[in-house]
Amino acid sequence: MHNEEATKEAVRERYAGIAAGKPLPVAAACCGTSGLTSFAEAGYETMEGYAADADLSLGCGMPTAFASLTAGETVVDLGSGAGNDAFIAARAVGPEGRVIGVDMTPAMIAKAKANAGTLGTTNVDFRLGEIEALPVDAGSVDAVISNCVLNLVPNKRKAFAEIHRILKPAGRFIVSDVVLEGDLPEDVRRNAELWAGCVSGALQKEEYLSIARAAGFDLVVEKERVIEVPDEIVEAATGGAATAIRARILSITLAGRKRA
Repeated sequence: MHNEEATKEAVRERYAGIAAGKPLPVAAACCGTSGLTSFAEAGYETMEGYAADADLSLGCGMPTAFASLTAGETVVDLGSGAGNDAFIAARAVGPEGRVIGVDMTPAMIAKAKANAGTLGTTNVDFRLGEIEALPVDAGSVDAVISNCVLNLVPNKRKAFAEIHRILKPAGRFIVSDVVLEGDLPEDVRRNAELWAGCVSGALQKEEYLSIARAAGFDLVVEKERVIEVPDEIVEAATGGAATAIRARILSITLAGRKRA
């Protein structure tokens, strides 16, 4: 439990810094905007509801593009950050629909609410909370989306159990996330900055899918692509050690349907 809390605090501190506009250390930049690399996928700016001020380039896919959201639906965005995916979802579900963004970093919630006010978006509610204990009623949600966040959650079984709890019967999730094929060196897996930067916290792809299935979902992998992490990021995180990452690091977009 102590290690889980320490990991959460490292992630919270990193994302609070991003919300405040602080530059990232090189070692923590692999899922952010260091200028070295980003896991983010091009194309968001073409989606209805896109808000440049809410796009911090922290994602690794475009889950909203696969979500098939329709007018009137209730959607939860896990790890909503500054609100980019939530605002795109809000446009898709329309004024009769509702989007709930959940983030564990107070600075991100404040930034998202400020963006909502600037945009005049009234069908989005941003809530402070953790994914393993969502501040959302059971059986109240049509769809759950998330973009490069579940890999940061230490207890992924609890995370998928919570997704299952809040979804209506036959409800669905669509998440983009980072997974592995092959093993990470132990010094990389232990490193808090690389965890906060999306690498150390990633599970093996098959283990990730197995956890989601066991939570009560039928799954489809909608998209998959390989991500390269530059050597300088790994070396900075491991104190200059010439550690080779032999695992394949993948961005996947996964759709799951709650079993009846």
